[in-house]
Amino acid sequence: MIGNIFNLILVKPLLNLLVGIYNVIPGHDFGVAIIILTILVRLILYPLAQSGIKSQKALSEIQPEIKALQKKYKDNKEKQSQELMKLYKEKHINPAGGCLPLLIQLPVLIALFQVLRKGVTGEGGALLYGFVSHPAAINPLFIGLINLGTASIVLAILAGITQFIQGKMLAPASASQGSGDKGDFSSSLNKQMVYTMPIFTLLIALRFPAGLSLYWVVSNVFTIFQQYLIISKKQKDERARN
Repeated sequence: MIGNIFNLILVKPLLNLLVGIYNVIPGHDFGVAIIILTILVRLILYPLAQSGIKSQKALSEIQPEIKALQKKYKDNKEKQSQELMKLYKEKHINPAGGCLPLLIQLPVLIALFQVLRKGVTGEGGALLYGFVSHPAAINPLFIGLINLGTASIVLAILAGITQFIQGKMLAPASASQGSGDKGDFSSSLNKQMVYTMPIFTLLIALRFPAGLSLYWVVSNVFTIFQQYLIISKKQKDERARN
């Protein structure tokens, strides 16, 4: 039942949108259809992603203060927790604010994975609405060169690179430069995520159809641009106040 609801609310509408885009774009390039679908989805999720980016950036900026409190109250965990919550309140930061938007977006990512798989393999015909034409066959070639139905090392590498850039933009300086306190779990975790997530993304992309890799690359580039706008505006506002 849950699977049927998931298909009805997310998979079916996204699949129909993808096929509809494929039907109307000149040249019927499935890769271009994926790019357009990805941008549309990211625009819809833009406010949610913006909230998460701001929370992650704010947390990264107060890492020195967090580490100072952890060091000061290292022998009193209860006092340490109280002081950390006080710091978050003073800075108007929700420590879970960066994770919640990601968790909400997760079902959409899972749905998109199924949509891309069904779209490339042609398995989604039964899920199409009556007003969406079912193409006789979907050409899986992107710009006539990359077969989106099989793994692509080029797109997998690009997915890994863009994932690294995205992560490094929000990482605390100590995490991205590797100069954090080794005993600080949070700093160590941030550092590991900056470097392990791109590797994880690369390995996953090498195992799945390139259509998913293309989605991941476009989504990462969109996020990088969104992060750049948010960070630039914040820096501009800070200069204006000073």
